[in-house]
Amino acid sequence: MKRAKRLVPILWAFALAAAAPFALAQPPGKPAVQTAAKRAITFDDLISLHRISEVQVSPDGKWAAYRVATPDLQANRLASNLWIVSTAGGPPQQLTRSGRDSRPQWSPDGKRLAFTSTRDATAQVYLLSLEGGEASKLTSLSTGADNVLWSPDGKTLAFTSEVYPDCRDDACNSKRDAKREKSKVKARLYDHLLYRHWNVWSEGKRSHLFVISVEGGTPRDLTPGADYDVPPVQRGDAEDIAFSPDSKEICFTAVTDKMEAISTNGDLFLVPVSGGAEPKRITTNPGFDGHPSYSPDGRTIAYRAQFRAGYEADKWRLMLYDRQTGKHTNVNEGFDCSVEGMVWSPDSKTIYFLAEDRGHKPVFSVTATPGAEPRVILKDTFNSDLTLSRDGRTLVFTQSSLVTPAEAFAANADGSGVRQLTRHNAEKLAALDLNPAEHFWFDGAEGTRVHAMLVRPPGFDPARKYPLVLIAHGGPQTQWSDTWGYRWNPEMFAAPGYAVLLINRRGSTGFGQKFTDEINVDYGGKPFVDLMKGVDYVLAKYPFVDGARMAAAGASYGGYMMNWFESQTKGRFKAIVTHASLYNLESMYGATEELWFPEWEMQGTPWTNRAAYEKWSPSRYAGEFGKYKTPTLVTHGELDFRVPYTEGLQMFTALQRQGVPSKLLIFPDEGHWILKPQNSELWYKTVLDWLATYLK
Repeated sequence: MKRAKRLVPILWAFALAAAAPFALAQPPGKPAVQTAAKRAITFDDLISLHRISEVQVSPDGKWAAYRVATPDLQANRLASNLWIVSTAGGPPQQLTRSGRDSRPQWSPDGKRLAFTSTRDATAQVYLLSLEGGEASKLTSLSTGADNVLWSPDGKTLAFTSEVYPDCRDDACNSKRDAKREKSKVKARLYDHLLYRHWNVWSEGKRSHLFVISVEGGTPRDLTPGADYDVPPVQRGDAEDIAFSPDSKEICFTAVTDKMEAISTNGDLFLVPVSGGAEPKRITTNPGFDGHPSYSPDGRTIAYRAQFRAGYEADKWRLMLYDRQTGKHTNVNEGFDCSVEGMVWSPDSKTIYFLAEDRGHKPVFSVTATPGAEPRVILKDTFNSDLTLSRDGRTLVFTQSSLVTPAEAFAANADGSGVRQLTRHNAEKLAALDLNPAEHFWFDGAEGTRVHAMLVRPPGFDPARKYPLVLIAHGGPQTQWSDTWGYRWNPEMFAAPGYAVLLINRRGSTGFGQKFTDEINVDYGGKPFVDLMKGVDYVLAKYPFVDGARMAAAGASYGGYMMNWFESQTKGRFKAIVTHASLYNLESMYGATEELWFPEWEMQGTPWTNRAAYEKWSPSRYAGEFGKYKTPTLVTHGELDFRVPYTEGLQMFTALQRQGVPSKLLIFPDEGHWILKPQNSELWYKTVLDWLATYLK
């Protein structure tokens, strides 16, 4: 890869030359006036958009590094490269071109970036000098590297790698992998749960925590022999690893419970960077403790915690651990949202964080004292990837909406001076007729206020009548947010001339813990009523919606709800699309991997609380209410271990045996989500063709 020398000075010159006109560009969601007529979005448009993520502000606050992933339809994958842009404004500059680079991390002096890349097949850690030259490979482990992180003194990098716990060096891991690959026997033998996860079977490896000098050498395993993963394979991520300010210690999250399939527990551990010591557990909360973050003064570790064991959707609380006294403090129990993405101010007095809130994800700040009231810094927006410059003056993050894919933004620490740094998709979006979400509230089950969004079709004419497509979200504990998505993009569903309805029914997050909890042991109860009442409200409020032409679609729990609709709505909808759906809750329990989901939601196993599994299983109602009758498209991935694809097969069989018009679309190479570009193209075409058959 050829690169210009002295890259930072060159970029700074670009920034100075272009800062003024760049800063005056239109904000997201308000594109400049176009003279050419706009058109509806197509799959070709969707697949060509650049996906911005992993933004990181430089220590001095002058630059932001980030990842740009662009689908390559022909290669059937995402091409991922690293970019940089001035926080003062100016054109961004592409840093890498391998198409296989991710997770940029600034060195403490701001002169280099560490990142991971699969350019040599196996993911490894690379270093890139911003003074110019080629990226150099730092690690060469046969087991690869992930989750790279700089030490504050700039001398060490931490990363993770999946190794055999009893192997003490890379030669052992390499030899065992080669033997497995060479063997003609591909059988798997297990004696415990969890033995597979999402779309991957366990091969006896664990993700261990390593450190390596920035000068190179042999990486050191800080968790040798550990029969657990860092970060946890079930629910962890890169934020579950943090260096202490003096670079001598690392705090990480791990799940050490023997039966991981039923445990939502996770504890924080401390380990010296020098190695040679057993990790020290510092939390014993029965729920999950994660995302540790050291205060700059080194006195405190902030982290987030869930208190209820076995419940993945319990509220995430902001906690503080005093490193001297060992005391744990709950900062904001009264705050009824879940905290994420915490970053400290340089004086160790304030913590900035994100939290889902009524269809958005604002930026908050709170003083690091018990009982402090969080303050909204950026409201009514959806933000991610929050970072703060070392001087505490500049926040850098990504922001998106239903009409704008994520782009990099910056703001002052008090939330003022918000400015958009990148516009990778501006030219493409300018040609598209995308209508923003209309937020509204209605009375759901038992009179509870429920939030929803409506997206009008392109070329909207209030005098016309439009079909309605209701899309039910999954989770079951997630929320429909005013943010861009690629798998179930509401604008794509609106493009053929449909009004699209998104309802945050009971069980959704971002509306308080009580609202979230009210789906428990009530899968087809209040959530179903909320959805039906939401449809009724739209038909009464919006005269342009044609109640005689309605369809419904959903995935995962949303797919469950589609199967529930099939038996409970008596033909209210003209067509249904159900993806990765739960059909028989008892068979689903026996084949899924994370058992805490059904055991919490149904309050037991099929043999301890059979009544709940039977009551809420769509399979029980096949043949009742005049038999299944709504034409239904069933889609699923064979590598879906969360909701095994046999659930989709059972639903399709029931439809076919009852003479219901139905189709089955199975992807042998996909899991819970349809991710490969060519598969996504087929999925969208099949789904939209199905809807057109019954709504046009």
